[in-house]
Amino acid sequence: MTMPNFYEQPILNSPYECPAQHWELDDENHRPTHKLLEGRRPADFITPIIPLPRRQSREQRAIEFHAKAAALSDDSQQYDLIATINNLRQQLEGWRKWPEHQWGVTPSTARLLKHWRHYQFNAIRPFFCQVEAVETVIWLTEVAPTLGKEARDIIEYLRAANQSANPELSRLALKLATGAGKTTVMAMLIAWQTLNAARHRNSSKFTRGFLVVTPGITIRDRLRVLQPNDPDSYYESRELVPQSMLGDLGQAKIIIANYHALMLRERMQLVPGNRRLLQGRAGAEPDTK
Repeated sequence: MTMPNFYEQPILNSPYECPAQHWELDDENHRPTHKLLEGRRPADFITPIIPLPRRQSREQRAIEFHAKAAALSDDSQQYDLIATINNLRQQLEGWRKWPEHQWGVTPSTARLLKHWRHYQFNAIRPFFCQVEAVETVIWLTEVAPTLGKEARDIIEYLRAANQSANPELSRLALKLATGAGKTTVMAMLIAWQTLNAARHRNSSKFTRGFLVVTPGITIRDRLRVLQPNDPDSYYESRELVPQSMLGDLGQAKIIIANYHALMLRERMQLVPGNRRLLQGRAGAEPDTK
């Protein structure tokens, strides 16, 4: 029996299950070797093989995305994105197999997890990558703080990285491929937070207020499906929330704004002559924002 090669069968796994196989790539150029390997491909940064511009040297070809993370490293804290991502995936895989009473999440979160994983959707079922993205945030928020050192080390790594790059502003990035359905992931995260905030009003882990910043007006208009009262709301039309829990979603306060709304605006209109007069010889731009 002849085994298929990469170009004959590039897709090996169901989009609804954790990947169980992957094609091997060679170490030098990341080209397919046509060898089938068991298990999920480990996370890695791969530079695509593209033709070089005529005037660009070969040394400039590779884009080391993880170099910026390494630049944040110092004697007290070392940043290794690949190791952290693979470790986090491993932690999630183990946690996913635990019995429900050991999940370490609230009853509302447990209800949503069972719904997303096992509900017989009438239309579009969430992909594995969408559920895993939300599971990652849930695990980091509700589960990891109560576990052992390895889980707490991941939280400390993220805290230190945020403090180094964005003091007082904690951020998590969920990287999904184009077409993976990021709007669905946002809806799932809003539902998880809102439903828990409605039932745990004194908890600092949950909120009912959300600001969604978009890169353009067209996308802003498309994201109206995140509003619970929209006729095409994803929570109901895509069955992302059990019917018995839909009522509490009305407590969410969601603002969807284009990024221009956050930019500084001119509060004082100046004609060019007056602007030059205020600048003076030093040429300092007057602050009119």
